[in-house]
Amino acid sequence: MCPLCSRTIWPADTVVSGYGHLSHLDCQRPRALSPEARALFSCCRDHAVGCVLCAGSFRVVELAPDVLGPRTLLCPQCRTDLTDSVRTHLYACAMLPEEVRRRAQGAREAAQALAKRSHQLRDSADVLIREAEAALDALREAMLEWQQTAGPLRRPPPASP
Repeated sequence: MCPLCSRTIWPADTVVSGYGHLSHLDCQRPRALSPEARALFSCCRDHAVGCVLCAGSFRVVELAPDVLGPRTLLCPQCRTDLTDSVRTHLYACAMLPEEVRRRAQGAREAAQALAKRSHQLRDSADVLIREAEAALDALREAMLEWQQTAGPLRRPPPASP
């Protein structure tokens, strides 16, 4: 869970790490591009990305004229969010140095793995909580049944000195 907005952090979300916790980079737009990815726009301003919904092809600069601003990367024709298409292009663009592409993809994969592992741990904890609740319910039932058959609880006699 994001400590800022209390929503689930998914592997496709853009996250930041601080004080041992993950949080959304932008809770209003959890899948927004990171500042590092936006900085790569300078190499890709005139490169095209496609929209799968309307089959249009648009230059990155047409999607986000203010590349450092908070705009969502929407298709100019059908308003579909093209953030994932832009991200895919940025990680594969031949104009970027191989080392930059490799490290960007590595950082993204590490964040996704961390979010996925967090979900797995939460799911395991949920299972353990349900098992503990079931065990407590069974204990209560057994105690109730025992009380009904054994009668009221009596204290043992005091020990003699």
